[in-house]
Amino acid sequence: MVHSMTPKAGLLCMLAAKMAGVPIRLHTFTGLVWPTATGLSRKILMMTDRITAACATHIIPEGEGVKQDLQRCITKKPMKVLGYGNVRGIDLDYWRRKDEKVDNGILTFVFVGRIVRDKGLNELVPAFVRLNQQYKETRLLLVGPYEEHLDPVLPETMHMIETCESIESVGRQDDVRPFYEQSDVLVFPSYREGFPNVVIEAGAMGLPSIVTDINGSREIVENGKNGLVVPPRDEQALYEAMKWMVEHPDARERMAMNARPMVASRYEQGFVRQCLKDYYKAILLA
Repeated sequence: MVHSMTPKAGLLCMLAAKMAGVPIRLHTFTGLVWPTATGLSRKILMMTDRITAACATHIIPEGEGVKQDLQRCITKKPMKVLGYGNVRGIDLDYWRRKDEKVDNGILTFVFVGRIVRDKGLNELVPAFVRLNQQYKETRLLLVGPYEEHLDPVLPETMHMIETCESIESVGRQDDVRPFYEQSDVLVFPSYREGFPNVVIEAGAMGLPSIVTDINGSREIVENGKNGLVVPPRDEQALYEAMKWMVEHPDARERMAMNARPMVASRYEQGFVRQCLKDYYKAILLA
């Protein structure tokens, strides 16, 4: 058996394994790029995924959303989401809030990820600036690196980050747990994901989340239970969701209390690994 993951590795591994006559060729599809691509780029990306799927004997989509996209446009082969989705699982002992947040009267929103257009920063930053003008006791933490040469944010977005006193950008961090501990709500308005670990990590740290209605995020967050789900690329919806979190502290706290138990019941690392081991046994013994 050969098991591959990620687009480039999957294409090379599945082609090589098929040419070498490996009887069981398993590929895991994580985040799909082509659904948000356009033109020739989209066609090329779809073609490579079709080749990978054609060479694979077994396919694991990382989540139900990825599965639906694959079934619609890439392959009609049977495929199986393992457990509740996600490929890595989470170490609940590591992702645990050690210190309670000091109540300083400021509601802190946190974003963790690359500071790029594709992660929804061009909507998040202006939405927060509007919110902060109305509610001064709010703060936005941006945790992650900038990618000026790959997928930069708009110049006006960058200007707001640099000039708004209530926005703190701390760059890439080896350990993001202290920033979760300082925060009250994760905001993750990405345009596309496979199954975002950031949302799982934040939930394990006891944070409710505001996420966009995309693959993975909408599977982790149940609207109204452990967070809010808004349309992608929608600055107004993002503003209203953050405003709702400010104006409904009791409901926000209930979501926070639900966050870690929901992650623990679905994405604990041992459970995710056991799902994969069981699948290996099933296909090897079939």
